[in-house]
Amino acid sequence: MSTLNPPSIAFIGGGNMASALIGGLVRAGLPAARIAVVEPFEAQREKLAQQFGVVAQPAAGAALAGAPTVVWAVKPQLFAEAAAPCAPYVGAALQVSVMAGVRCAAVAAASGSARVVRAMPNTPALIGQGVAGLYATAGVGSEERAEVGRLFAPTGATLWLDEESQLDAVTALSGSGPAYVFYFLEAMMQAAAEMGLTETQGRLLAQHTFAGATALAQQSPLAPHELRGQVTSKGGTTFAALTSLDDSGVKAAFVKALHAARARAEELGRA
Repeated sequence: MSTLNPPSIAFIGGGNMASALIGGLVRAGLPAARIAVVEPFEAQREKLAQQFGVVAQPAAGAALAGAPTVVWAVKPQLFAEAAAPCAPYVGAALQVSVMAGVRCAAVAAASGSARVVRAMPNTPALIGQGVAGLYATAGVGSEERAEVGRLFAPTGATLWLDEESQLDAVTALSGSGPAYVFYFLEAMMQAAAEMGLTETQGRLLAQHTFAGATALAQQSPLAPHELRGQVTSKGGTTFAALTSLDDSGVKAAFVKALHAARARAEELGRA
């Protein structure tokens, strides 16, 4: 792709989150030829070509020039190394970062553009069921914010934030959140096996319980504690389970865990 025919959007990094966004753009009708990707790993470049028809480059070059939007989707610890060869080509673009912990100021300094949007998506974006927290610097205009909204729309819900520091809480809650769900699914499946169910039976019951309860919470006007009350009869089985959880301090430990995740996100941002 030459600078005479610049891409509509460029991705620096072509991993899972970039793939989720690229897939959404292609499904929305953007030609693969209008998407530039820099991805150093050959296997991932081949995967992008097979899945979406996108031809990724192994290194930054003039193909990035002219792209109005650049999405940074590399590992945070690799950002400085990745940004250096890209900077000569991307300074005029809107910068969108999906990197955890990398502050807007760092993205602006490395890219040469003060127009930065930070996003904290999560892995269910891969199936269009994610949620992304978004924050824009003052230089980002309303149309650019709308463009970013359209970029993330195919991956799930979005939530604009007023303060960049709120992204640390988003990271702790929803960014890391899928792992908490998987953690509890593991526990339910372990208990199922201990109580005589097969692995397949335990997995089906646990997954459908989580999915169904979440769908009910989304569709019901009732608060979670009210929905929980509908399932809990004093002296019954649910009451016995919840009493055991409370006696073990599970809720307090879980809340503490989210605070720990936010604290780590803050530390990464200061690194």
